[in-house]
Amino acid sequence: MSSPDTINHWAVLGLEPGADASSLKRAFRQQARRWHPDLNGDDPHAEEQFKAVNEAYAVLSDPVRREQWEAGLDDATAAAAGLDPFASGFPDFDDYLDVLFNRPRRRQPEETRSGDVTPPTPPPPPPVTAHADVESHVELTPEQALEGVRVELDLPDGTAVEVWTPPMAGDGWRLRLAGVASGGRDHFLQLKVRTADGLRIDGLRVLYQLDLSPAEGALGCTAVVPTLEGPVQLRIPPGSSSGRLLRLRGRGLRRGDQSGDQLVEIRLVVPQGLTDAEEALYRRLQELSEAIDADRA
Repeated sequence: MSSPDTINHWAVLGLEPGADASSLKRAFRQQARRWHPDLNGDDPHAEEQFKAVNEAYAVLSDPVRREQWEAGLDDATAAAAGLDPFASGFPDFDDYLDVLFNRPRRRQPEETRSGDVTPPTPPPPPPVTAHADVESHVELTPEQALEGVRVELDLPDGTAVEVWTPPMAGDGWRLRLAGVASGGRDHFLQLKVRTADGLRIDGLRVLYQLDLSPAEGALGCTAVVPTLEGPVQLRIPPGSSSGRLLRLRGRGLRRGDQSGDQLVEIRLVVPQGLTDAEEALYRRLQELSEAIDADRA
């Protein structure tokens, strides 16, 4: 079994050791949605926990990596023993994504960045680090991202590559083209799926960041928010801090009988270049806040 100082991947997913593949997949999706950074903007530990969840699934769903982990081997020892299939780089999540998409196992370009609060969209594995000279950016419309589209790419060495983007792709996804770059390196396609008015597409879900002044967040207000079907008025509740998420149900993309929501993230922005009067008001507010804290203490 794993050594005492090794992370307990079963515990990260909330499972008993030896859980079957169905339970493993279900627990992974639940934990990935729970800790997705987009849904935990005010939690500084969410990103770290989210990566731990993805790492736990990557290890436990792969027989070779699971054997390595249970044997308590570190990366160097595992590579020397021939147990580490990822010794030459970042873990390959092909098989992992095949399970999530319920598709046959194959060696194809790999999605390594996504996430959604709706069941049809798979949670993402940790971000992949790619060299700038082996990465291309591809812009997609929401419709292209929803259904998938063929992308033709000319690499710097003259190699022509054709790849289909997966259905329900999202902004920030990376597709991994294994070994097609010069010297046998991997090439990455980073997808950009955004509209002119700032909507980001992530599967069936739409994301939007709404900037408000501190006063608007504290007192509440009504804001005009763009959606795929046109602008709508959104009531901002009093006491809204940065990172708060407001949901517009049914304002995401639709595919068949499935539909997503739009999430609006609040971001409070302090204006630059305060006037003397504005600075005085902020100082007075700070004094009142300190006085209230002192009374409570």
